[in-house]
Amino acid sequence: MNMQACSGIEIVTFGCRLNSVESDAMRQAAAAAGHEDLIVLNTCAVTAEAVRQARQTIRRLKRERPRTPIVVTGCAAQIEPAAFAAMEEVAVVLGNRDKMRLETWAGLRGELAESAESRPRMHVGDIMARHGGPERSTGASIVPQGRTRAFVAVQNGCDHRCTFCIIPFGRGPSRSAPMTEVVRQVRGLVAGGHLEVVLTGVDLTSYGADLAGSPRLGMLVKEVLRQVPDLARLRLSSLDCIEADADLLDTMAGEARLMPHLHLSLQSGDDLILKRMKRRHSRADAVRFCEKVRALRPDVVFGADIIAGFPTETDAMFERSLELVAACGLTHLHVFPYSPRQGTPAARMPPVEGGLIKERARRLREAGAAALARHLAAQKGRHLRVLIETNSLGRAEDFTPVRLSAGRSGRITEVTIAGHDGEALIAA
Repeated sequence: MNMQACSGIEIVTFGCRLNSVESDAMRQAAAAAGHEDLIVLNTCAVTAEAVRQARQTIRRLKRERPRTPIVVTGCAAQIEPAAFAAMEEVAVVLGNRDKMRLETWAGLRGELAESAESRPRMHVGDIMARHGGPERSTGASIVPQGRTRAFVAVQNGCDHRCTFCIIPFGRGPSRSAPMTEVVRQVRGLVAGGHLEVVLTGVDLTSYGADLAGSPRLGMLVKEVLRQVPDLARLRLSSLDCIEADADLLDTMAGEARLMPHLHLSLQSGDDLILKRMKRRHSRADAVRFCEKVRALRPDVVFGADIIAGFPTETDAMFERSLELVAACGLTHLHVFPYSPRQGTPAARMPPVEGGLIKERARRLREAGAAALARHLAAQKGRHLRVLIETNSLGRAEDFTPVRLSAGRSGRITEVTIAGHDGEALIAA
C-alpha cells in the first residue's frame, strides 16, 4: 500500500505498478479540477485479501478524517461496485474507465458538494466494452518520490482468461500506447534527469496487438533504445515467457542498456495445473526459455510468480513447482498462496486445504530465499554498476539491491561487493 498527498488530496494505492502510474494521473487530475480535501483509494482485486485490506483502510481513514469525502476506484471497485457503494464511509465509487479523465474529476467536485442522500454513488461503466485506444494511463509515467527509477505504462487490460484471475474484468481488453507516445514519455523522463525507465502493463508481452501493423514488445524496446540514446537503463515488468518475441530476445542479447533481469509469470511447474490454470505455456516451455535467454545473456537474473495450493494440486504437483526454482534458475521468487476469487472458474474447482496451502507457500518462500542467498554470495568480490536511489541503497543491473555507506542519489557508480545480509548486497 502506498500513500500520496497533494494539497489535501490523499491517494492510497494498492497493488501493481500500473495502479501507481494511474494514482499519479488521478492526483494530477483531481488537483487540476480544484479538489482540496479528498481521499482516493485506488484498489486491487488480485486476491480477496487485497479487497479486505481496502475495506479496512476505508473505515480507518474515515475515522481519522470524518469530514473528508472518500472516492473508491481501481479494479476492486470496478468488479464489486455495489459492495463499496454500500459502505457508509464511501462518497463515490468510480470505475477504471474514467478515473484518469480531468472531466470526471471536474464533475465529481460539484457532486461531492451535494448531500449524501442526493448524490449518485456509482460511476462504473462496462470496462469490457472499452475499445478504440488507450486511456490516459497507457503511455503515462510516474516517478516514485525519492527514487531515480520511473515507470511508463505502455499497455493495459488483458485478453486472456487464466482460471484464477479476476483482473481482466477489472481492466477490460488489451490496449496499447502508440510507440511514438511511449518514446515521447521516455525522452521527457531522461531529459528530466532520470537514468532508468521501466515499461509496465497488465499483460506486457501482448503489447501492440491492437495497434496498426501489430508491433510487438521487442520492436517497442528497440525503438525506445534507438530514439532515446541517452537513456542509461531500460527495464521490463512481468513477462509471459511464451509470448516473448524474437526482437525482444535479440535486444536482450545485444543491448547492454536493456537490463539483465526478467520477471516471469510462471505460476506453476506442473503441466496439468498449468492446463487447469489455462496458462499458455508448459513446464518445458518455461525451462527452455530460461535456458535460451541465459545462453544469449549469461548475466541475466530471473524472478517469477508462483501460486501455492492451486485447486487440485497434489503433493507431487507441488513438488514440480518447487523443483522449477532450480530448473529455471530463479533468483527472485514472488509466492502467492492461492486465494479464490468469486466469479473465476478456479473458485469452483476442488480446493486444497488452507493449512496445506500455507505450508506449501512457506516451502516455496524458503526455496526462494535459499536461491537468493546463493546469488548474493556469488557476488562477493565482484565490481558492479549500481544506480544509487537513496544515499544508502541502490540497484545493480540485475535488480539486486545494494546497500551503500554513502553516495549521491541519481548517479550510476561502480562498487565492489564486500558481502551480503541475506536480502541485499553490501558494498565495500
